[in-house]
Amino acid sequence: MFMKIVMFTDAYWPRINGVTVSVDSFSHALVRSGNEVMIICSLYPESEEAERITAGKSRTRETEHGEPIVIRVPSMPLIISKEDRIAKFSKWFWVSKQIEAFNPDIIHVNTEFVIAEFGFQYAKLHNLPVIYTFHTLWEDYVANYIPLIPTFMLRAIIRSIHKNILRRAGVIIAPTVQIQEVLRKYKIKKQSYLLPTGIDPHVFSPEPAEIAQFRAIITQQYPQLINKRVLLFAGRIAKEKNIDFLLKIVPEVTAKHPEVVFLFVGNGPDLYFYTEECERLGIQEQCVFTGYAAREDLALIYGMSDIFVFPSLTETQGLVTIEAMLSGTPVVAIGVMGTIQVMNGNKGGFMVQNDAGEFIARVFDLLEDDELYRRKVEEAKRHAQGWTIGTMTAKLEQIYRSSLRTFRQTHPQTGRAQKFRGA
Repeated sequence: MFMKIVMFTDAYWPRINGVTVSVDSFSHALVRSGNEVMIICSLYPESEEAERITAGKSRTRETEHGEPIVIRVPSMPLIISKEDRIAKFSKWFWVSKQIEAFNPDIIHVNTEFVIAEFGFQYAKLHNLPVIYTFHTLWEDYVANYIPLIPTFMLRAIIRSIHKNILRRAGVIIAPTVQIQEVLRKYKIKKQSYLLPTGIDPHVFSPEPAEIAQFRAIITQQYPQLINKRVLLFAGRIAKEKNIDFLLKIVPEVTAKHPEVVFLFVGNGPDLYFYTEECERLGIQEQCVFTGYAAREDLALIYGMSDIFVFPSLTETQGLVTIEAMLSGTPVVAIGVMGTIQVMNGNKGGFMVQNDAGEFIARVFDLLEDDELYRRKVEEAKRHAQGWTIGTMTAKLEQIYRSSLRTFRQTHPQTGRAQKFRGA
């Protein structure tokens, strides 16, 4: 029995973050298991569809080879974040027509902004169940974007927005235990499920020859990497990722291990700030910033790296930690939020306190003890198998089917009767 699902998200490729990875991973896995998926997302000017979408005209990319349908909604830049876009509300009628032609069973909202309203409105008009994934605890982020307004006021506004979304959803998915705790704090009584995002293991298992070839290419571009051991950070280059923590430990790590280079992969609003900060601190030769990396290249970058170092204090899920472990790269990470759930102690590396001395000590352990390093590599690969996309998608399908049955029992159908496909 297959279903037709519409996923609503403001963030999607080429915007790189955990929401993008979650929507992309689940949508492709759902299609592979026989379902049909449509993604409603904001149009980014640099996206591959940009030239094929003009104002008010549908240029839908049809499914082929197991691909979801992607509808990119004309959008505007978000004032507080140059990387992000917000869909134009005036495109509601156009979007609704695309969804009507698809004839969905389930609405799955993965955002809190204009595109979320499209999802809730369509579900209300067509008597469909809404699943909402609470991806991002914006309370912890918003002060980085709007520094001129007192934090307590920003938190209150964001909390009210989240509560409004949560009350309108039929079923809530929490990617982490920490998000479940927030639901309890908000006194949300709706049905909720704990469901982390899965990662496709095939993406993060390149052949050694591919890794060697890629390393030869990337070292031509960044000579600092030649014959070096790589400590990798991958993610958004932004202050909320606690990148300052890594820059502060660079001198001590490289003084004892001059063969080490810190590699920062990703784009973000503070990329230039941190490259300039490295020059100010005199560590520019020990730090390499690559900017954006394609996902297929990221798999190779994990493979060529020796240790994944992750200091983020606001990570909801810690997907990059899973990706690193799938690639056989041991992790040293600060144990907060999503990292706690992913690493479950010291699985696949070391989970430490927010303490530079402890973080450095565990890095040194991995650099200096070959047998320990070998054990952590194997442990990382084994542990990450529990976070694969196949396992998590099977659980998501169960949530969809259960939600759909419950909704139909409590909401009399009006207009056309919806049924499971293939039932």
